[in-house]
Amino acid sequence: MSERAPLRERKQQRAREQIVEAAFALFAERGFAAVTVADIAERAEVGRTTFFRYFGDKQEVAFSDEQAIVESLTERHRALPPVHDLAGALTQIRAVVLDLCREVTADEEHFRAHMALLAENAELRDRAARKFARLAEVFRDTLLDRGTPPVVAALAPRLGVACYQAGQDLAAGDPAALPGAVDSAFAHLIENIRPDIA
Repeated sequence: MSERAPLRERKQQRAREQIVEAAFALFAERGFAAVTVADIAERAEVGRTTFFRYFGDKQEVAFSDEQAIVESLTERHRALPPVHDLAGALTQIRAVVLDLCREVTADEEHFRAHMALLAENAELRDRAARKFARLAEVFRDTLLDRGTPPVVAALAPRLGVACYQAGQDLAAGDPAALPGAVDSAFAHLIENIRPDIA
């Protein structure tokens, strides 16, 4: 019994990976708008029911890795000690966001394909913006739960998202440059709040 569960999990993971691989191949060949869920399922050799077991729509496939990464980073953020000032909150968020940078760029080819999709599709850029807004809300709630003053809890996550987005602009799609560019944005911001902790 204990051997069958891991096998089932491996099969589920492989099906999910097939869907992602098929989708990104089709997006590269035809463009995001021209690809349907049926196309992805056919290329992945899975049924539509299997597709919808893993993804709500084709947009979610474009963000396939990020949800699990964000959930993991959110848990790490929740485990950090309480902070009460803006610079301290930003320092914590900086570490979490840099982990995010390293994880989303671990597969450089996938990262480039994802960024190309965002550049070409307004609907995906909007989805990404909503995901970052939601992440900022989760971090705000986590800070509030740990006793951070409301103004700091509201401001720090939004500034963290801004640093990530500034780093994306500075990195210009280069996965190797992203962590350094984001770190530089945080350093510049924190330095101008409290120079002794930058």
